[in-house]
Amino acid sequence: MNQNILFPDLQQVDTEKCAVRFDAQQAGSLIACFISIVDLEKRERVALNTEEAILAAFAGNRFDLEELAEEAIEEEGFNASGEIWVR
Repeated sequence: MNQNILFPDLQQVDTEKCAVRFDAQQAGSLIACFISIVDLEKRERVALNTEEAILAAFAGNRFDLEELAEEAIEEEGFNASGEIWVR
């Protein structure tokens, strides 16, 4: 794990993007990272119908998602908006 990329324990459901946002910090910059609720449901193999269920599913997959986000950041896999999306 690259110690230059940190993940604060902050996440939120972004209803406009139908995703969970979790931020990464690298060299003082804040990087918006996302996983779609659909992809989170695929990981959990269950429908996530409430914000509490979505955030609980995220918490259960947090380590793996942060690892995927870290790899994407290192590979500069940003979209046109400067965001990282993991699956």
